Amino acid sequence: MKVLVSFFNRIMQRYLPDPFIFVIILTFVVFGLGLIFTDNGPYQMVQHWGNGFWALLSFTMQMVLVLVTGHVLASSHIFKKGLGSLASFAKSPGQAIVIVTIVSMIASLINWGFGLVIGALFAKELAKRVKNVDYRLLIASAYSGFLVWHGGISGSVPLTIATPGHFTEDLIGVVPTSETIFSTFNIVIVIGLLVTIPIINRLSMPSKEQTITVDPALLEGDIQAAAIEKEALTPADKLENSKLISLLIGLLGLVFLFYYFANNGFKLNLDIVNFLFLFLGILFHGTPKQFLDAVLNAVKGTSGIIIQFPFYAGLMGLMTTSGLAAVISDAFISISNEFTFPMLTFLSAGIVNFFVPSGGGQWAVQGPIMLDAATQLGASLPKTAMAVAWGDAWTNMIQPFWALPALAIAGLKAKDIMGYLVMVLVVSGVVISLGFLFF
Repeated sequence: MKVLVSFFNRIMQRYLPDPFIFVIILTFVVFGLGLIFTDNGPYQMVQHWGNGFWALLSFTMQMVLVLVTGHVLASSHIFKKGLGSLASFAKSPGQAIVIVTIVSMIASLINWGFGLVIGALFAKELAKRVKNVDYRLLIASAYSGFLVWHGGISGSVPLTIATPGHFTEDLIGVVPTSETIFSTFNIVIVIGLLVTIPIINRLSMPSKEQTITVDPALLEGDIQAAAIEKEALTPADKLENSKLISLLIGLLGLVFLFYYFANNGFKLNLDIVNFLFLFLGILFHGTPKQFLDAVLNAVKGTSGIIIQFPFYAGLMGLMTTSGLAAVISDAFISISNEFTFPMLTFLSAGIVNFFVPSGGGQWAVQGPIMLDAATQLGASLPKTAMAVAWGDAWTNMIQPFWALPALAIAGLKAKDIMGYLVMVLVVSGVVISLGFLFF
């Protein structure tokens, strides 16, 4: 295992470019494939790309807020103390790797946005407290927990098809979560990953000579409020340093959250997670000035998301409007039968996810094609839907799109963690494939 991981790390360090260069390369690859395998000419492909370029603006802002609010919350004294108490259970590098993987997986099963941020923040806290733990593997292990999100209660595909009036209702009907999220095959897959992925991450630990640690002082990022003499405070200064203002607006946010959960149950979505993080951050930092100083510090890490997500939106436009995603799906359908169809759907979805790294977006493109084929082959429709969902989650392990928030929090580059995640990709692919074949 150490030899394999070391090999993949060398490959990634040498050949994996910055995620911005990666998405540009993907754009030209898809552009070329579209010219070869579809009826679109160069002008049409350029139109598909440009028309889709701004399709993810709302989602981009959500992801920026995930990063900023999570960072702000983590820099508060109360939150750091809580994460620190949890981190104290790890007494060795191996325990730190296993614990961060499990915590991240459980958080992702609850809500994908929550898991994505909490895993990275918890990894940083472990790096401060556990000596001789490889920082790259720690962050990679935190991100590997994101793999299971589609199998949890925030999975976009199972929640979509459980909603009356969804766009594929004429093909699959309204499917209760008892047939998707809480089905036997999905529970088996989730349990299989909860057992195997922490073990794989633990076995991936490098030798002492190859271990790269980080100075805990570099991870503190504390925001120190400037000392201001009381007699020097202007009315504006008093407002900026008023604990009462933070308390009042923070309580207003918590009242809304209480109302929301009372009426909707524990139903999390990205907006609610951001709302929760934002108002807890305001309360925990004590004054508006300390909160805004923390925001200023957090915003520095959002540049990758802001500039790269529009390029991924353009990439999605190329894949979907040109019909290239349908071509890939049809290729797998042609070699399928009733028994192998869910597994091959999973594999095809993993390939499509490289170019359409959005669960909802991929389902809109690939879902109708796969459901129609499943009906013709007599395969299970709920299992087919979950196969698309798991394929979307699977190749996220080596697709930098979703890793950007975690990398920004950690202060690392994609090539620093992707070598470790290759082994996670391989092992999880086997576990998920067996789940679709035999359960």
